[in-house]
Amino acid sequence: MNQNLVPIANSVADIYAQNKVDQEVQRYRALITRFKSVYGFEPEFVARSPGRVNLIGEHIDYAGFPVLPMAVDRDCLVAVATTTADHRIRIANTNAKYPSREFEYEGENIISIDDTIHEWTNYFKAGYKGMLENLKLGTAPVGMFCLMDGSVPSGAGMSSSSAFVCASAIATMVANKKELAKTDIVQIAIASERYVGVNGGGMDQTASVMSNADSATFIEFQPKFRTVPVQLPNTQPAISFVVANTLVTADKVVSGPVCYNLRVVETRVGAKLLSKKLNLEELNPQTYKEVMDAYFINHEEPSYTTETEQWIYRLTKMLELVNEHITKHKGYSRHEMAAELGLTEEEIHQTFMSKFPVRTELFQLYSRAVHVYSESLRVVRFRDICENYNTTRTDSECILQQLGDLMNESQYSCRDNFDCSCPELEELTTTCRKAGALGSRLTGAGWGGCTVSLVPEDRVEAFIETVKNEYFRKRFPHFTPDQLENVIFSSRPSSGAYIFKKHAAASPIGG
Repeated sequence: MNQNLVPIANSVADIYAQNKVDQEVQRYRALITRFKSVYGFEPEFVARSPGRVNLIGEHIDYAGFPVLPMAVDRDCLVAVATTTADHRIRIANTNAKYPSREFEYEGENIISIDDTIHEWTNYFKAGYKGMLENLKLGTAPVGMFCLMDGSVPSGAGMSSSSAFVCASAIATMVANKKELAKTDIVQIAIASERYVGVNGGGMDQTASVMSNADSATFIEFQPKFRTVPVQLPNTQPAISFVVANTLVTADKVVSGPVCYNLRVVETRVGAKLLSKKLNLEELNPQTYKEVMDAYFINHEEPSYTTETEQWIYRLTKMLELVNEHITKHKGYSRHEMAAELGLTEEEIHQTFMSKFPVRTELFQLYSRAVHVYSESLRVVRFRDICENYNTTRTDSECILQQLGDLMNESQYSCRDNFDCSCPELEELTTTCRKAGALGSRLTGAGWGGCTVSLVPEDRVEAFIETVKNEYFRKRFPHFTPDQLENVIFSSRPSSGAYIFKKHAAASPIGG
């Protein structure tokens, strides 16, 4: 098998952990049965792309720094059959909440996407358009019959939208009988999501496409894109991660101007300001990672024995420089940013805010910079612990606590420096710690969504029951047992994207 290509599975057991196979077999059977009910024939293949939880490293990917997510077994499936009789896309959803749609291939424009409306098929259109732009087929694409099934909670910080865009891009690629490397698919998916007004950094798409089972993925974006599987410590008791959904929905498209996109702008403006203060403008760094790299081109460093030592020294120094040079700790107005950068307010707007609108009176450049550099330091330390652990019980307890402490520190910084937490996230992470989690933090963009908690495996069952009682049953007393199982669950690191092909479709009009 070519490790650079999305793997093809002929059995559901190739994709999922053993304890999930029976459940997923039933799900795939139901998907195929539903597809046949909707369209009158079976699908040719299923494109699968999972959601993810970020173990640590929040809101730093678009600042150029590495992150450490893991794919989960909750995923997006797009079942597909093709036809050469037309170029129309028909798409339905197993969830009756989402209406079926049809749309036409539009030639050079490919497909129109109105990102001002909240429409579920926009995410499919984004992946479809981005993939076709890159495939450059030279002829019109095939028509597609699609049925989507998603088990990633929407708006929960587990990247359901990115999983959908990735699955759409892969489905479009396979339907048109092309093969691209996983790294190329990731870059296409990152660019595609911007068609729906989301200015992301790439972590979600990378984790969804490129993850390996039983490992987290250390993802570097600068100076070049690189992924490194990070095996979790083999502790006694074993490490388990429990995902719990606050059930506060965070929609990045709707909240972007005051939340997600605003943070992107604040980090980009802050990087520009810090580079000016450090006389690095000739090198034109655009992100905080590029500022750090540019600074150390002409500044002496101690000798290092490991890569981790270099990361720790550099990030610690950058935190000192932020404190020294980004002086308005309560925020900068547009006028103050323009004056500091030697630009007009209109130039500030055109350079940083014209594509993704934002709304605020004061831009919190200082606290965002503190979060970016300190959170990056926590990611490096988390990976270092994972790669250098010992396996005795005494060391296991110490390692579990060290990893948990880093996760807790991350949550405090998300709350205090990046302002991306919310009351429900604070309540749930506090409840999780009291219930036995060694570390608990938000995962995803924040402002709602999910938490991820580090829990020793031998305590998981009791932990989940306690959190159900103390958070979910108090807030949602009407929830059924099945509903509760869907809002809090443990997960091991899952495999990334797959193409499932059991047999050829029996399509009467398939091309």
